[in-house]
Amino acid sequence: MENNAVDAATLAGSVIHDMSIWGLFMQADFIVKAVMIGLILASFWCWAIIFEKIMRMRRLRHQASQFEESFWSGGSLDDLFDRIGSRPVDPMSAVFSSAMREWRRSTSRSGRDGEPHHSLSERIDRVMQITLNRELEQLERYMTFLASVGSTAPFVGLFGTVWGIMNSFAAIAISKNTSLAVVAPGIAEALFATALGLVAAIPAVVAYNKLSTDINRYAGRLEAFAGEFGTILSRQSEDEA
Repeated sequence: MENNAVDAATLAGSVIHDMSIWGLFMQADFIVKAVMIGLILASFWCWAIIFEKIMRMRRLRHQASQFEESFWSGGSLDDLFDRIGSRPVDPMSAVFSSAMREWRRSTSRSGRDGEPHHSLSERIDRVMQITLNRELEQLERYMTFLASVGSTAPFVGLFGTVWGIMNSFAAIAISKNTSLAVVAPGIAEALFATALGLVAAIPAVVAYNKLSTDINRYAGRLEAFAGEFGTILSRQSEDEA
């Protein structure tokens, strides 16, 4: 009886010690460990993407405001284009540079008198749209990863949960003991895997929705500028015709 009491006390102490986060991870099955490690890495990568996107969107909005201030200041568009050069620093100036480059190429081409006005306008609009799509594609990079983690991480964590509960039932069958001390570690590991899945998924979903809204709003700002600038060049082309 005394030996049984000592064993029970020792077992209870070991269970309490092993209920720490590190203990739960170290005692987990290989499959559950792999699930936990994968979810932790996915969470870290999601946070890296989130911070990079937030800082980049803030920088792009500031650069767009500066460019619009210069663009609408009433100065010469040619001087603005020469100042920006061939390496624009933000998508809005890239759209502007691509249109101005096509405009200069068309105006300097010999035999332009026979070219229809609408043909030049269509080419400029097409060049701006291609540049805009390319810039937005770069801006939306890794957004698919956020969406994937947000939608799959809970199920990956659930897989670890199911596997941990299976191990708990296997431990009960082997030991033929339904004591909580036998079942608790496996269940705790299973619930820990679920918690990690939620920790990875919830920020990814929230950030994806927020960043998607910001990117769509910024894309609308670029499209509005492209439309206004295309109209300006079209009017200038009509005046020179």
